[in-house]
Amino acid sequence: MSLSIVEALEKNGPMTDIDLLKKLKSDLGEVSFRELNRELMKLELAGILRVSRLTKGKRQVELIGNR
Repeated sequence: MSLSIVEALEKNGPMTDIDLLKKLKSDLGEVSFRELNRELMKLELAGILRVSRLTKGKRQVELIGNR
């Protein structure tokens, strides 16, 4: 699923976590918000992407640098 997240961000640019979840559900089938958060945390700790808070309950996900 990590590869799908990176590919979606490369193709679409920065996205909100809700939009990213919708994209992954359309590509992969059933994906829970909990699974998405786990993968986002792994990728953020690895230095691949950044998750920043936009408003309460809404976050922006973007790739770091040129990958």
